[in-house]
Amino acid sequence: MTAKKNVKMSFEDALKKLEIIIEKMESEELSLEDSLRNFEEGMELTRHCRKLLTDAEYKVEILLQSGELVDFQEAGEA
Repeated sequence: MTAKKNVKMSFEDALKKLEIIIEKMESEELSLEDSLRNFEEGMELTRHCRKLLTDAEYKVEILLQSGELVDFQEAGEA
């Protein structure tokens, strides 16, 4: 999985996929290569979730400060 595939993944979907990877790594005996592949995918999903959470925090901050509706697509890109 690449970061580009995560771009449109919702937070909930990314979190579910991350949970599946963790369960797999904890319950199965994986080869080193499979473990590294799963770890890498898990890290990408973690970064994606962290970005979505950071974006959400930013949007909440804007709303609390201004009390106005903002087009968050444009605000997040600025």
